[in-house]
Amino acid sequence: MAFTCNINRRGRLARLIYGVLVIGLGMLLVLTWAAGSGSVLRWAVCVAVVVAGAFAVFESFVGWCAMRAMGFKTPL
Repeated sequence: MAFTCNINRRGRLARLIYGVLVIGLGMLLVLTWAAGSGSVLRWAVCVAVVVAGAFAVFESFVGWCAMRAMGFKTPL
């Protein structure tokens, strides 16, 4: 599947920055909230946060935004 570039350099940088920050937040949640809790829900939330951040980093590297591809206008 080919991804057509639909964001500019500024949008790519913004997605990279918030992707890395969200991954960091997910790791912080793992260390402070989920580790040792034994709760499947807590681990699922942490995994979802890390995956969301990884998807933003992926969008940055590919130059493609899922929201824009669905027709929504994003400010960056």
